[in-house]
Amino acid sequence: MKKKVAVLLGGNSSEREISIESGHSILKSLLRSGINAYPCDIRDFPIMQLKKQKFNIAYIALHGKGGEDGTIQGVLEYLNIPYTGSGVMASSISLDKKRTKLLWKSIGLPVLPDIYIKKEDILIDTYTRLNKKISKLNYPVLVKPNNQGSSIGITLVSSKDQIKKAMSVAFNYSHDILIEKFINGIEYTIPILNNKILPPIKIITKNNFYDYYSKYKSSSTKYLCPSGLDIKQEKKLKKIVQKAWKILKCDGYGRIDVILDNNNKFWLLEINTIPGMTNRSLLPISANSIGISFDKLVLEILNTIKV
Repeated sequence: MKKKVAVLLGGNSSEREISIESGHSILKSLLRSGINAYPCDIRDFPIMQLKKQKFNIAYIALHGKGGEDGTIQGVLEYLNIPYTGSGVMASSISLDKKRTKLLWKSIGLPVLPDIYIKKEDILIDTYTRLNKKISKLNYPVLVKPNNQGSSIGITLVSSKDQIKKAMSVAFNYSHDILIEKFINGIEYTIPILNNKILPPIKIITKNNFYDYYSKYKSSSTKYLCPSGLDIKQEKKLKKIVQKAWKILKCDGYGRIDVILDNNNKFWLLEINTIPGMTNRSLLPISANSIGISFDKLVLEILNTIKV
């Protein structure tokens, strides 16, 4: 019997737009490869209908909350429908920046210092006390929602009079936020496919950091693959990324972002368990550099499913 694949896209997260773009790129590719695939926008499509409509496999192209946080994975497990990407626990932890960093730190991996704040903490802690804690990190800092992707809701703050507004923006997207030490450096992203590390990509942006605009709007952002790292640096980076991936028990495919500081030290930034699959996306760029076309990549991801 021919497999019927549901490409899950859209949803209700703040990354809906990007998810629709990713999902349709995947769908077109699957159809080109002769796969019996259909789009399912989970904002409008009742997810429990998947079984009734005889779908055998789910290809997840959802980004952010509801897609990358273990929620949809849990529903699919309940329906006994195999799906692409990481499982419930790995997805849930990976979207939570703080918990990811705690796990990484527990095995000695390099993570940037931060302050973790829940919304209710603000009622207890005054901004004066908070500013004292932040000043220990030294400005500038990045204020970011704890469980949000695509650099949404992130602000670079260079002085204490900007902190309140930046926190307010971050709290719009998440109930808890991180205030993280910002360092100048070169950003790299390292894709993983079927638990194998693909070539790193060097990211060059004219902005202070690789923000939402740099990712999806700016035409000046450049992606270099090969990355220009020497063999020794690449070996070191690969080791860090392998450990970071394994401790979270991620599976299938994903992407880990790092920054290389001026002292030649790598710092882990975050992990993405459902990377974008648009024409600007980084996983396809890296795969293409070693001869894996977009259509082949989409099929390889489909084949990572353990049925």
